[in-house]
Amino acid sequence: MSLPQKIGFIGTGAITDAMVRGLLAKPAAVPHVMVSMRSADISAALAADFPAVLVAGDNQAIVDGCDTVVLAIRPQIAEEVIRPLRFRDGQGVISVVAATGRPALLDWIGADVRLIQAVPLPFVARRKGVTAVYPPDPTTAALFNVLGNAVECDTKEEYDLLAAASALMATYFGLMQRTTDWLAAKGLPEEKGRAYLAPLFAELGQTAVAAGDGTAFIDLSHEFATKGGLNEQVFRHFDEGGGSQALAEALDRVYARISG
Repeated sequence: MSLPQKIGFIGTGAITDAMVRGLLAKPAAVPHVMVSMRSADISAALAADFPAVLVAGDNQAIVDGCDTVVLAIRPQIAEEVIRPLRFRDGQGVISVVAATGRPALLDWIGADVRLIQAVPLPFVARRKGVTAVYPPDPTTAALFNVLGNAVECDTKEEYDLLAAASALMATYFGLMQRTTDWLAAKGLPEEKGRAYLAPLFAELGQTAVAAGDGTAFIDLSHEFATKGGLNEQVFRHFDEGGGSQALAEALDRVYARISG
């Protein structure tokens, strides 16, 4: 499946920066990229680093000049940015606007576009991202497969659930920080705690990937927990102390927010 020849980004925040850097890393996946002037420092840096990047004078120029437009705008200002723009029927539009449903987006766009929603994560900058896409679309999937892997969702519910699960990223790093703080309080220098925990957690993630789809995460938990050992003790304390329940409740709440 061929990729877009001209792709434009309305909104120039961290996700736009990551996607553009991933798409234009050698070998470049697309020949032309347009970005908006919003967040001038990011757009200027992209233009300086990649000759293929053109900084547009306004958002309408991006819509007019690109076959695929990525909406990468904060949800709080999405309507006021999108509604004045004039899209073309049949144009490809990828929305990465968080917690904003298709009916609202289509109403603001006001044209019969090919609207795809996606949840790209910062790792796309290194072409290591996994991106939920809805509805399934070969061109959009090909784009995000360049940036790592695309997971095409057959229903809005699947897409919303994966979007909710992606909200665990801050908790992942928060858990590492809380553990580092605990180690420091016990007398271990913080830099030593970081040097130990970061590769430990990274290798655990690689172990999960290498195990493949046929291995349940709880089976890996048991594999890494000697019966009567320390790992078993900590997970049991977490689970029986309400940790699993609190996690499920947090996911329920963020899913309710996403699904509207």
